[in-house]
Amino acid sequence: MSFKRLAAINGQNKVSTDLLTTVLVMFLWALCFPLISIGLTTVPPMYFATLRAFVAGTSLVALAFILHRPFPCNGRVWLKLVGIGLGTTSLGFGGMFLAGRIVSPGIATVLANSQPLIAAVLAYFVLGERLDPPVRIGLLLGFAGIILTAFASLGSQNTTNPLLGPIYILLGALGVAVGNVLLKSLVEEIDPLVAVGCQFLIGALPLLFLSLAFESPIKIVWSLPFIVDLLVLSLFGTALAFVLWFSLMHRNKLTRLNTFTFLTPVFGLMIGATFFNERLGWLGIGGVLLILSGIAWLSSRESRIPDK
Repeated sequence: MSFKRLAAINGQNKVSTDLLTTVLVMFLWALCFPLISIGLTTVPPMYFATLRAFVAGTSLVALAFILHRPFPCNGRVWLKLVGIGLGTTSLGFGGMFLAGRIVSPGIATVLANSQPLIAAVLAYFVLGERLDPPVRIGLLLGFAGIILTAFASLGSQNTTNPLLGPIYILLGALGVAVGNVLLKSLVEEIDPLVAVGCQFLIGALPLLFLSLAFESPIKIVWSLPFIVDLLVLSLFGTALAFVLWFSLMHRNKLTRLNTFTFLTPVFGLMIGATFFNERLGWLGIGGVLLILSGIAWLSSRESRIPDK
């Protein structure tokens, strides 16, 4: 077998692994809103968000110490980690958990994944990533699906102000988009466990302050179901998912990867329909079909997820 043929096979295997890893991350993220919804029945939102970030961050930083991973000494790197923590964790988690009592889990997952379009624009200006025609079309199709599904959800929210839930979630999506762009800029400079773990702990501090100022976390009654819910959400839906995402960003363009995050709302809606009796209606089904069309469009025109 020729060297070129062997290199091509190895390249295809790496792309297949990246694709499977991407789908796994999307599924883990889709689990988050249902787990948040369950936990919010007994715990205030900001305190629950703080616990999620603290458990995920502590586990990753502890693992980094055990494995003797290097911590950054560069002040610029730490400044970016602060920005990632405030965006992804403080604003992102805050928006998710505040919306968790208002918007149903499946619909919340759909709305939260409007962030790829925001991140694509930021990546263009900050990272210099080009928006090739297949990516633009895939993003626009997916985002159109998000809009359709959002309109389909307005009548199903538990609030007198139907725009409140989407506003919370879109603010969170903005924070995640900013955090992803900053995280992508650090892939060559910092260990994944250190980067993700530290930004969780940094972002947990504002959430804790808000919880102590406006909630009553001392009155919480801890139970085994809540502890299990918290651990699954923090260790799998958060720590594992974000470390895998960081490793994918090391080898792939953020804009390309973000197109596949439109799979998350599809998984979320499937979970919502199966366990939370959510019903989409024709408008919502049309939105899902547009999301899948965007992903199919990109996949059919790219034989692999391109290198960064």
